[in-house]
Amino acid sequence: MTAELVRGQNHPLPGTRVEIRVSAGSPVIAGVTLGDARGRLRDAGRVAHPAAPRLPGVEVSRQAAAVHRLAVDPAALPPDVHRVNVLLALPAGADGPVSFAGLPAPFVAVTGPDGDTLADYTVTGLDAESAVVALELYLRQGVWKVRAVGQGYAQGLAALFADQGLTEAAALAATVEEAVAAGRARAVSPPPHAPTRRPATIAPPADTGAAPAATTTGSATTAGAGTTPSGTGGAQTSARGDTSVPGDTSVPGESPAPGDTSVPGESPAPRDTSVPGGAPVPGGAPVPGDGDGAAAATGDARTTGTGQGHGGPGAAGAAVGAASDGARPATPSSPRAAGPGGEDPHGPAPAAAGPGTGGGRIDYRHPRRRPATPPRTAPDQASAPDRESAPDQASAAPAPAHGPSTPASAPGPSRGGGAPQDVPGRAPQPVAGDAPGWSMEERLHNQVWGMFEDLARTVAAYRSAVDFADARQERELDGVLADPRTRIGPAADAARAAARAKHDALVGQAEAALERDLAQLEAEAAVVEPALPPALAGWDSPVWRTYEPPAERPMSLRVGELSLPERVGLRIPMLVRLPLERGLWIDSGHLTGSVSPPADADEMRRLAALTATDLAARLLAVHPAGELTVHVIDPAGEAATALLPLVEAGVLGGPPAAGASGVARTLERLTRRVDLVQMAVRSGAADALPPDLDLADQLLVVHDFPHGFDDRAVNQLRYLADEGPSVGVGLMMVADREQARGYGPVLDPLWRALLRLSPVPDDHLADPWVGHAWTFTPSRAPAGSGTVARVLREVAAARRAAGG
Repeated sequence: MTAELVRGQNHPLPGTRVEIRVSAGSPVIAGVTLGDARGRLRDAGRVAHPAAPRLPGVEVSRQAAAVHRLAVDPAALPPDVHRVNVLLALPAGADGPVSFAGLPAPFVAVTGPDGDTLADYTVTGLDAESAVVALELYLRQGVWKVRAVGQGYAQGLAALFADQGLTEAAALAATVEEAVAAGRARAVSPPPHAPTRRPATIAPPADTGAAPAATTTGSATTAGAGTTPSGTGGAQTSARGDTSVPGDTSVPGESPAPGDTSVPGESPAPRDTSVPGGAPVPGGAPVPGDGDGAAAATGDARTTGTGQGHGGPGAAGAAVGAASDGARPATPSSPRAAGPGGEDPHGPAPAAAGPGTGGGRIDYRHPRRRPATPPRTAPDQASAPDRESAPDQASAAPAPAHGPSTPASAPGPSRGGGAPQDVPGRAPQPVAGDAPGWSMEERLHNQVWGMFEDLARTVAAYRSAVDFADARQERELDGVLADPRTRIGPAADAARAAARAKHDALVGQAEAALERDLAQLEAEAAVVEPALPPALAGWDSPVWRTYEPPAERPMSLRVGELSLPERVGLRIPMLVRLPLERGLWIDSGHLTGSVSPPADADEMRRLAALTATDLAARLLAVHPAGELTVHVIDPAGEAATALLPLVEAGVLGGPPAAGASGVARTLERLTRRVDLVQMAVRSGAADALPPDLDLADQLLVVHDFPHGFDDRAVNQLRYLADEGPSVGVGLMMVADREQARGYGPVLDPLWRALLRLSPVPDDHLADPWVGHAWTFTPSRAPAGSGTVARVLREVAAARRAAGG
């Protein structure tokens, strides 16, 4: 099963020779760097690039191309190599793009010896970068794994090499560019386009943008945009996903230019791998000279080959059939033909050029965003997803999305999967990560925030429309009743009926708009939710099954879900920024909301303690090993059962503090840390901190407040709530405000400084923007799942490995 990676996610590899397939919307340079255990390069001889395509265990392409196949054999690598970085870069000095901004996101797939795809990654979030580390193959505890990296560099290859510790980075980058330029100079013009072996005809597409019907003559098949024919005609598909013609002597997966001296297995010149204006095909380029399946542009008529993505060399101005709508032909080696999230790694293809003209430049925008209505110059081109609309569920079928087991949608029948393809006149498909941001995590965070805003706006518009309809009906009925002469009789009855009809019509329109918008948001949530990384995912997400401690702290954390009564089942993740800028207060008292049935005091305290434990476990899981220390105060020991997973895993900074003395010691230690760090920061003397001071972020979890607290302890707690977040000390309280009422207004600033959460669904969160009362549902692990305990064991193991 293919693992569809998002940035930072990893997947184990078999340890045998693997092939890395790269496809991009523009010719790119593909290379490999061999680093040590810290990812540093020993010298320039540890970089495989077009000027030096072979190293022990590694083989890369000699030229820049839109499609690459790289080989990595971990068993043949030098013994001191622990990290293998796969890099992509745009050629400098060429008549092409200078950055990845506006280009379709590169797509990288790792395949095994049998051709099956082990993992793939769509490198999204690139903007001004001209070079990027797409993947990293690394050795950990004797097992090779692949990690999706997506680290870009605006200064190109020189900055990339320098970041990996290479002193002669600029010289090596210049050598690579010279080799690529020389490869372009050696390339020769393609031969004239060969006619098809068997005649194939197709009716010109209609002006409505509908895909033309496919007709078959002999064994040559033609298809319109949006189709991915496979396995027909004379072309045969090998187990590796290559296409070749029986009897052809060229190497599968290559299309060398005449006179080219490249070694088999390397990518040819750019024009040999893609038709001008067309999108490349990762399954391998067609055999040169083969006319079976080549698509010649004659007017607006388009034909596609069988099992191939485009015509042979010399087919300038040819349309790319199945690739013209952004889809890639399916191959036996991959269960799908699009990037994670059902995304097309190539973006939209342009309209076919006229006879004798080359393909023009493509104005790509968002990697997955295309106009909802196809341009008039390309009536058979499918449109792409837009954030403001949702898929047509009647014609949608699931397709993979970001992350493992991420559902997406693709209309119509699919051959091995495909990118979300939009039908003209219908709502486009939602895509995970369809929001601004430098990284996939930031894009998903912003997309979740955008979904929250959309839901708030949609419901506010509906409520406003209903209020207007009610007010207008009341005004019209008052007008009827104002005149005693018209209060009764047929005229009065007709006026009342007309007022009610207008009211019902307005409310009906508002309900229809609400249902449409909510359906769009539900479709987007169905795509986004499974793609979320652990910090943003619910405890029931499959991402926790393959959890590994992260290398860096995320930008935000999920604490629960938000919903509105108009669609209770549509829940938007509630995210808080990290590090915590405000403490958290889990209210264990009696709730006054109208969502959940009343619970007795003991049950509320139990649920509040479980919620606190799950939040503490989530915070530990999303921090790198050893970078968060959790302290617990439980004066009466009432939360012992809920704290059991934390205690058994050994992830706490010490045993839970009990009694008044334990409360005093813990608070004294943390307030001292806040004082010392603040003084060091203000004086610029961070090196003067005591050596025994724990510099990791701190989290204090307080149960059963105010039991065990005297006046001094209360003041220290207020001090931590006010000053702690600025120096990395967070606070989480489990308390009933009624039990602390004896302190009077002294504690009011404390409650105001904390973000109040409820252990059961409750509509206590007010939205001052539109006046909604949002229902908050806490994020707790399913009962009996063992997810929290399993994750905490991984956290503890990572701490031991890191020496913490």
